[in-house]
Amino acid sequence: MTRCSGKEEDEQSTEGAGKAVENQKKRKKHVSFPPDEQIVSGFAEHQIRKADSCLTLAEVMVAYQQSCSKHQVQPREHVLQQLQQGVCVGGAMKCLDLKGERLDHRSCEALEAVLKSLHFDFINLQAAQLEENGASSMLDMILYYESTTHLDISDNSSMGTSAWRALAHLIKQSVHLSRLDVCNVPLVDYPAQSLAKALLTSRLTILHLHNTRLSGMPLFKLVGALKSNKTLQELHLTNNLLNSYQDALQLGDLLRYNNTVHTLQLSHNAIADTGLEELCDGLRWQTAGLKVLLLRNNQITESGMIHLAKALPVLKVLQVLDLGENHLENEGIQIIREPLMMNRTLLQLGLAQASITCEGAVALAEFLAESHQIQGLDIRQNQVKVGGLMALCLALKINQSLASLDLDLILSQEKDEFLVETQVRLQSEITQRCLTNASRSLFSSDSCDTFATEPQRPTPKLTL
Repeated sequence: MTRCSGKEEDEQSTEGAGKAVENQKKRKKHVSFPPDEQIVSGFAEHQIRKADSCLTLAEVMVAYQQSCSKHQVQPREHVLQQLQQGVCVGGAMKCLDLKGERLDHRSCEALEAVLKSLHFDFINLQAAQLEENGASSMLDMILYYESTTHLDISDNSSMGTSAWRALAHLIKQSVHLSRLDVCNVPLVDYPAQSLAKALLTSRLTILHLHNTRLSGMPLFKLVGALKSNKTLQELHLTNNLLNSYQDALQLGDLLRYNNTVHTLQLSHNAIADTGLEELCDGLRWQTAGLKVLLLRNNQITESGMIHLAKALPVLKVLQVLDLGENHLENEGIQIIREPLMMNRTLLQLGLAQASITCEGAVALAEFLAESHQIQGLDIRQNQVKVGGLMALCLALKINQSLASLDLDLILSQEKDEFLVETQVRLQSEITQRCLTNASRSLFSSDSCDTFATEPQRPTPKLTL
């Protein structure tokens, strides 16, 4: 959109106005525009108002109430409360929370007074019961006014074709939208197709698609688009019934061709051992991309560790791996023990609820004694008793990198009182040694900052 000033020549102003009018005609019909002769001046005034933060929250609240009156709807008490109690800095607020508000078409239209006056870090439309016209109107306005950087439209299953079209247009055209959550909504047929096409040219960096029935053709379309996408950094696909055959094959292809995604969340699916083989084949192609791979609760067993054992020594960028809630057992830990020692990038390893006993803990202790970079290990909800704790404690006398070893607060009960006391003592000693490593690492980082040529990036956290 062209901004006009009073210093422009008449000819330039006329030409600019003509272009603005033409651009406005391309907009969705749901956004309410002023008459043609006011479009350019009104748009310029609106933009300047945003930039200069001329409107107070009290003024925005009055404008919203007037808009509600115009559209013959009651002002939302929750919206008024947020405007009354919120903090506005430079025309921006943290959040516009509309979760569960049940927004019909007219209620959405009335919110234009808010969306055009303020920018929000987060707009929450989860479970707002958006129907087709209302959703289309809301999404068009969010695009036109660039109202947010993070949008959540989860749990809205009645949006309809035109709303999905509006969402695709928002994804493709928005300059500011960086994160989108579309969870608990079936992404099949047209929604999957429109989303995939939009991702070809989007600026999104984070996409959450939990519980959206992506298995099969929808995932095929999504991966097809992401193979050439160069902006998306985080892809979250929890609980999508992703299987070990064609779905895992598609995800393996994604890892072969995309080096931009650095977080892949696949927890609570059915990747299984054969699917893990496909993922490991793709991981070997990652030279500058995937840093976080989350595979919690995916029906993986010790047999799958054979494929992981082949990949671990050659992985060049993977820093966080979560294998929790998989039936790995002690045999699985034994299989990956030496490959873990050979790996030089892994910083955090999640093995919570993986059917590990003291034998598996001893294997992990041997890995810790040899590792110079591992920073976090999670072995909660396993049957690790005195023998395993003793091995881990001994390993931490050698290891100087592990800053966090997550153990159960309530330890596996020993029958003998002496063993119970020993458990408590060993856990306390493990905690103290991890704290010492953490302090040493912090001191080392502070010292290195003196010589650093680039800002230090934080270590990715293990998302459970």
